[in-house]
Amino acid sequence: MASDAVYDLKGLNCPLPVLKAKKRLAGMEPGSRLWLETTDPLAVIDIPAFCSDAGHRLVETASVSGGHRFLVERGEQSP
Repeated sequence: MASDAVYDLKGLNCPLPVLKAKKRLAGMEPGSRLWLETTDPLAVIDIPAFCSDAGHRLVETASVSGGHRFLVERGEQSP
């Protein structure tokens, strides 16, 4: 099984992590997964809300040193 891609969004503040994640996920196949790595404290609110609104699945959330990681599975909806 291929490892999930990692998208480094550290150092970016709201709304950039969500905007960049949206663009990156739009170019991926439905069902593929992407780790988002963030340092923005608002990402714990913004990323789950974005996933819910866009039809993506938030598979996993983890606190890491200096930020958070989110594993997002690309939804079926077209961008």
